[in-house]
Amino acid sequence: MKKTIFMEKYPVYSLELSKNEMKVSSANEAVEYFKEKILKHPIAEFIAVFDHYSHTKKLGGEMVEGLIDAKNIVFCFGQAIPNTKILAARPRSIGICEFNDRIVIDFMEAPKEQLHAVMEGWVKELKR
Repeated sequence: MKKTIFMEKYPVYSLELSKNEMKVSSANEAVEYFKEKILKHPIAEFIAVFDHYSHTKKLGGEMVEGLIDAKNIVFCFGQAIPNTKILAARPRSIGICEFNDRIVIDFMEAPKEQLHAVMEGWVKELKR
């Protein structure tokens, strides 16, 4: 798992694996994997799947070379609203980008370390 600072301000964690290293072989299978993890978690709430690839293609937007699918699975760990600002950090999203030979998983650092560790664990468990 690699941490980068995207656009000089967003802490993003990424894992890129070849398809033969993974328990899943497509973006859709990865979505189902994460959805199962979310539904089994005691406080996580599944919200939606956003087909980012279809949306961008429909708009004629730019896409990284070789991309064949891109989805976001959107969910929330929120169990309290201690202030108004916390809503700006929610909900969580995991990005799944599929290429012919690999899948890249990206997500922003969560404000709560314990929940960040949960997401990192989910992603790492994709590796065979």
